Amino acid sequence: MDDQECVRFLQWALPRLRMRWAGFRKVRRQVCRRIDRRLRELELPDIAAYRSYLEKRHQDLDDEWRILDSLCRITISRFYRDRGLFDQLADVVLPELAEQAMAQGRPGLRCWSAGCASGEEVYTLRILWNLRLQPRHRQLGLHVLGTDTDSFLLERARVGLFPWSSLRELPTEWLALALDREGTQYRLRDRYWDSVQFQLSDLRQEGPDQAFDLVVCRNLAFTYFEEAQQHQVLARIGEHLHPGGALFIGVHEQLPPGAEGFSAWKGCRAVFYRDG
Repeated sequence: MDDQECVRFLQWALPRLRMRWAGFRKVRRQVCRRIDRRLRELELPDIAAYRSYLEKRHQDLDDEWRILDSLCRITISRFYRDRGLFDQLADVVLPELAEQAMAQGRPGLRCWSAGCASGEEVYTLRILWNLRLQPRHRQLGLHVLGTDTDSFLLERARVGLFPWSSLRELPTEWLALALDREGTQYRLRDRYWDSVQFQLSDLRQEGPDQAFDLVVCRNLAFTYFEEAQQHQVLARIGEHLHPGGALFIGVHEQLPPGAEGFSAWKGCRAVFYRDG
């Protein structure tokens, strides 16, 4: 399957999955390789035959469309990815959220990482809190929930073993404090597992049964989902955020046009607070 054949297929299929072709332009090769493997599994001769297979035999997300949906998930994740944005969290956002929690008499902060993949983002938040913020907020705890639709990735997250490629943006001193080398990989130390949880969940369908101070939804909904679904996801996030709580998105992402209920966090990039 050549690139243009795959592009035409994705431009046809993605809207049926309520996704945007524009979000896949730079990462399409990862998806195309997966689709190519699926063609071989089904013993189909080409992408045209797969399109026919989808059109004629499988009309809903209970079957092959659900498999295709899983093939279109992008799983690029690293510790401390976009370091400057995480520094914003540590210097500005989390201290203010901590003050809010203390003023309301709550024992700690709750964070939700939506689309957490193998847990790199979840553990980055845990490391960031332990090493930069906990010394100033010893009376507060931090609980982090990571959700994803991929059970295989969630199992990797629970194991807590990572290759160097996932860690190359983590400050060297943090790497030494938070992870131990095991052969060619690195395992998270026990203290960074504290109050971390992973759950199988699809952001498009549901949210956790909890309220949060911070929701991290980066390089997922506001990159790959169609506009109407972005609004639905944003409303769902708002339902799970305390008033004044923060939404952290990707550095190249924007909230959908006409988005309501959120305002830009002053002095920060890619961070919004829930109005009210």
